Amino acid sequence: MEVLLSIKPKYVRRIIAGQKKYEFRKSVFKKEEVREIVVYSSSPEKKIIGTFQIGGILEETPEKIWDLCKNEAGIDRGEFFAYFKEKPLAYALQIQNFTKFPQPIDPYKINPDFKPPQSYCYFNLSDFQGI
Repeated sequence: MEVLLSIKPKYVRRIIAGQKKYEFRKSVFKKEEVREIVVYSSSPEKKIIGTFQIGGILEETPEKIWDLCKNEAGIDRGEFFAYFKEKPLAYALQIQNFTKFPQPIDPYKINPDFKPPQSYCYFNLSDFQGI
């Protein structure tokens, strides 16, 4: 099962470069069988650019997540703690086997009513490939 995540382009570039090994979230999916993430690079790119496997999901306080992940976070301390402001829990998805598509997929060409998720959504990538 796949999940679509909206990620800011600056962080997508860091994932591609191998500088960002964790994707941080305030909440995670309920279905335990999710193993693959489909990466949607948000505005201004607005394209599906690749996938990665989830190596594991850490669930801890923001302070503990930062201590565990800061060397491979791909985000600076200030941005990290601003994102998790007043949140008791933080989640870190370990990025493994990132695969960048040769050509990004424009989801709006396939489905003009496409709406990128605010957090995440369950997704079927095969509906968007081969176009």
